[in-house]
Amino acid sequence: QVQLVESGGGLVQAGGSLMLSCAHSGRTFSSYAMGWFRQAPGKEREFVAAISKSGSSIYYTDSVKGRFTIFRDNAKNIVSLQMNSLEPEDTAVYYCAAAAVLYNNRVVTDDDEYDYWGQGTQVTVSS
Repeated sequence: QVQLVESGGGLVQAGGSLMLSCAHSGRTFSSYAMGWFRQAPGKEREFVAAISKSGSSIYYTDSVKGRFTIFRDNAKNIVSLQMNSLEPEDTAVYYCAAAAVLYNNRVVTDDDEYDYWGQGTQVTVSS
């Protein structure tokens, strides 16, 4: 069984930065592609960023490109999301997720393919 615990959320002014972290435990972290998703009030959960098992492949949704950076430390079993130039539209609960995939370079953007989810961390960006 895999457990994922997010941290780092909070309240920030527009233009500010936050870094979210997701600690993975239970099984070999490097066996999983990882992703970040978010869900704003009254909206569907949406994909934000994904990183392959090896960390060599990364993908972002268009709205965060150039502002967010996903990275992982397989020695520490952590995946992080550095968020810069935050906008009020980034306000949401952010979730990390783990997908058991075969190929080292595969990124997963479809939430249906993820096997494990964290509880989420709230990010609020004030204008």
